[in-house]
Amino acid sequence: MEQYFASYQLIFFLPLVALAIVLESYLYKKKFKKSYPWLESATSLGVGLGHQFTGIINRLLIQGVMASFVWQYRIYTMPDAWWTYLALFLGLEFCYYWYHRASHEVYLMWATHSTHHSPNEMTLSAAYRLGWMPFLSFTWVFFLPLVLIGFSPILVFTMLSINLMYQFWLHTKLIGRLGLLEGILNTPAAHRVHHASNSIYLDKNYGGILILFDRFFGTYAVEQEEEEIVYGLTHPNYSGNPVEVVFRVWRELVSKVFKTPGLKNKIKMIFLPPA
Repeated sequence: MEQYFASYQLIFFLPLVALAIVLESYLYKKKFKKSYPWLESATSLGVGLGHQFTGIINRLLIQGVMASFVWQYRIYTMPDAWWTYLALFLGLEFCYYWYHRASHEVYLMWATHSTHHSPNEMTLSAAYRLGWMPFLSFTWVFFLPLVLIGFSPILVFTMLSINLMYQFWLHTKLIGRLGLLEGILNTPAAHRVHHASNSIYLDKNYGGILILFDRFFGTYAVEQEEEEIVYGLTHPNYSGNPVEVVFRVWRELVSKVFKTPGLKNKIKMIFLPPA
């Protein structure tokens, strides 16, 4: 199933991504009367290619080692029934919410996730500007409970891939608010808020496909017409070098840990919020 899905991504999804970006570049220039940020998009492409390359190692360690190990000690084996897929969808949305929230609130996880927030403009190319070391940031820990419950590792990570594919179209300024869907689904308007560095928008809208858990846990924010969104990090990274984009926050974290006296304080620095 995983091999079939990977082939589907390569044959169908990636060409759609390329076509969507070409279309977006045309509409962007027409609507905003300025050039499309091709240089930043090229940086995102470099970061994305690095993510794909390092992803081979990450998938081997996370899916091949950790998930397979947990699967041996599963509590139950979920049957091949319609409700299994519905339960997994909702369970994965819940786990994704807490993984995403922790990626903003734990310095070690932010070191990887900050890469995704480094674009200073919101375009579709931002969707694949992803960190290279999720294994070292322990992002995978949040999804292992699903395997322990009894969902197969292949099914869990295939569903996670679908979740991330859905989020591709959220990274654009060209789609406005979507009426009744706002507050239920994660939409471009909701995700623009998530990528904003404005103080009123910081650390909001963590959902994957659904935005319901944000509403439940109090992290939902609506895009305000009178508040112009500023994209990027609170301390912007304007580098066009993919390596600098990926490792800047990692370098800052390592530096702070070395400079912090005492083992206890060093550990606190790693796991406390980046601020």
